[in-house]
Amino acid sequence: MTDNTLSSQEISDLKENLLAQRDALHELLQRSSESSEIVELDQQAFGRVSRQDALLQQNMAKATVEHTAEHLRQITRVLARIESGDYGYCVDCDQLIAGARLTARPESLFCLTCQSKREQTAN
Repeated sequence: MTDNTLSSQEISDLKENLLAQRDALHELLQRSSESSEIVELDQQAFGRVSRQDALLQQNMAKATVEHTAEHLRQITRVLARIESGDYGYCVDCDQLIAGARLTARPESLFCLTCQSKREQTAN
């Protein structure tokens, strides 16, 4: 790998890793959806503290599902960019994203400069 580009083999390896992550996230979403089902508010079935515990667990499960779904969307976008041949180019400026950045964060859509600008604008 050079500083600026990934070889086709490195992109292929990243794609395999992303496909495995995608499959694992799909499985996690299926399991997590069961944990985020509506909690029955029957006080006869649960005491007040137990019901609060159940609601807290449900909220944590929902947050996990949302986070997992967002990660899955990121991976899906990157896989589409790999297939289209656009992978490795910044979505904003169309410059190459550093190979080291893609190796560390394969789901990166922005070069370091554009990502920094986006983060500064968000703050």
